[in-house]
Amino acid sequence: MRIGVLELMVIFAVALIVLGPDKMPYYARKLGEGLKEFRKVSSEVTKDLRESVIEPLEEAQRPIREAMEPITELEKDVRGDVEEIKKSFTDLGKAEEKATGREEKSADTPAEAEDMEEAKE
Repeated sequence: MRIGVLELMVIFAVALIVLGPDKMPYYARKLGEGLKEFRKVSSEVTKDLRESVIEPLEEAQRPIREAMEPITELEKDVRGDVEEIKKSFTDLGKAEEKATGREEKSADTPAEAEDMEEAKE
């Protein structure tokens, strides 16, 4: 969430009315000190989380990833072989059609198959 210039001016005006011009610098200084402390604490918490949670998890995942690499490579090889087999079967069907000199239609439904048989006779 971002606060624009207009919002800051409204906040400043309300604070000036509520606190008065003589107490405004004191509370502004306190607000600055509070924000500084909040940033310091939040950066420490972030650092602690990274050191105690994220980095150990990454270290635990590393051997698992290394163990999975051969399996992943094997999967890629098998998928490539399957694709080559599919392509060779597709090419085989096209080669038979060219050898007979005509392209045979395949029937999608039993009714179409009967119509095709009748047309041949």
